Amino acid sequence: MSTILQLAPQNVWKHFYSLTQIPRPSGHMERITEFLVNFGKSLGLESFVDEVGNVIIRKPATPGMENRKGVILQAHMDMVPQKNNDTVHDFTKDPIETYIDGDWVKAKGTTLGADNGLGVAAIMAVLEAKDLKHGPLEALITKDEETGMYGAFGLKPGTLNGEILLNLDSEDEGELYIGCAGGIDITATLEYKEETPAADLVARRITLKGLRGGHSGLEINQGRGNANKLLTRIVHDLLIEFDCQLSSFEGGNMRNAIPREAHAVLVFNPEDIEGLEDYIKEYEVQINEEYTSIEEGIVVKLENVDLPAAIVPEEIQDNMISVLMACQNGVMRMIPTVPDTVETSSNLAIVTIGGGKADVRILARSSCDTMKDFLADSLTACFSMAGMKVELSGSYSGWQPNVDSPILHAMTLSYKQQFGVEPAVKVIHAGLECGIIGANCPGLDMISFGPTLRSPHSPDERAYIPSVTKFYDFLVATLEQTPEK
Repeated sequence: MSTILQLAPQNVWKHFYSLTQIPRPSGHMERITEFLVNFGKSLGLESFVDEVGNVIIRKPATPGMENRKGVILQAHMDMVPQKNNDTVHDFTKDPIETYIDGDWVKAKGTTLGADNGLGVAAIMAVLEAKDLKHGPLEALITKDEETGMYGAFGLKPGTLNGEILLNLDSEDEGELYIGCAGGIDITATLEYKEETPAADLVARRITLKGLRGGHSGLEINQGRGNANKLLTRIVHDLLIEFDCQLSSFEGGNMRNAIPREAHAVLVFNPEDIEGLEDYIKEYEVQINEEYTSIEEGIVVKLENVDLPAAIVPEEIQDNMISVLMACQNGVMRMIPTVPDTVETSSNLAIVTIGGGKADVRILARSSCDTMKDFLADSLTACFSMAGMKVELSGSYSGWQPNVDSPILHAMTLSYKQQFGVEPAVKVIHAGLECGIIGANCPGLDMISFGPTLRSPHSPDERAYIPSVTKFYDFLVATLEQTPEK
């Protein structure tokens, strides 16, 4: 089998293939929006774009199902644009190249876009199908979820008619999510006056790569290496061991992706760099030993580069490296009553130093609003001590679970009838749009579920083929068994 178009269920995979052919990184929604609206209209369905850019498509109930509660099928249209350093790919122009590896669908050197493309594809299959039984349906396909949930935030009360929302954006088949973490963006900036290095100095670039990266919510508990943290550690020790000075630092590109690569340029006195290459090699061995069984091959590379035109003043350099060493990254606390689930965490996502400006971006998450605020205050205090300006933005509360949800009970019973086991009912540490949509549209009964994905937000993203059939069959059965009004 050589193409995903041959996979079952074909009605889902054909639509997913279509989505892979349309560039749709966050912030570039024009083509995918037009495609989805035209798709809905081609089926003779009411299809439109709301004032913030969400696509909404309505499908009437099938005969005899008019008295069922209206269901909103919800997913997001954008994908995270991550690629391997040696992969040539323009996410704004090029299609995603997929291939089948055993039971998994993967992409060649880039993110796959199954997050949340498979959810959108399942919605398209339901809208197109003429042999399903369901009550009134609305498809809500939101824009720019991955960069700030802008579509969900902008959804106006009264736009939707349904009473039940099925979010198709979680990543373990057989699990029903009834709650999620909230989040807040922390941005710390500092402007400084650059200095000119002496002409007799030499420059070296330190590159750290080969990390697995991944989703900063779903995989933050796995102890994966953060490229920004690890490279900061190396630079910190180089400044102590060698007479050198920082020129630039760059790592990460998405707040919700654990950074996989980072690089820094430093300048040295020629007589002080003896042993530098061996030092870097020893550091590479040390880090790989520390991350044995977690990471598969971390690379720390030393390269000769031209002398840069500017360097960071020593006081600014020392403050920046110290604050990056000190700031919270990773899991801060587990949920006390659910100790196997992360409650509070942060991701040191993006670091840029150079050109007279330092910029640090962090995504903090927590299912407890007071802990989220505490973490944000702690990070603010940390960066403020380094003289940085700190801004908090994009705050959203978590989705509080409702164990008495009627649709939860109906779906739990349906899953057991279909597959012989009960689904796991969980709270997820990732941010889902349910909490935001629920705040904008009070009273919705909400569940999140999906097929099995691994390593979303990284080029290792993959979709487990057998789970897609179960996911879609369960979705169809859920629509047929929707409670009456």
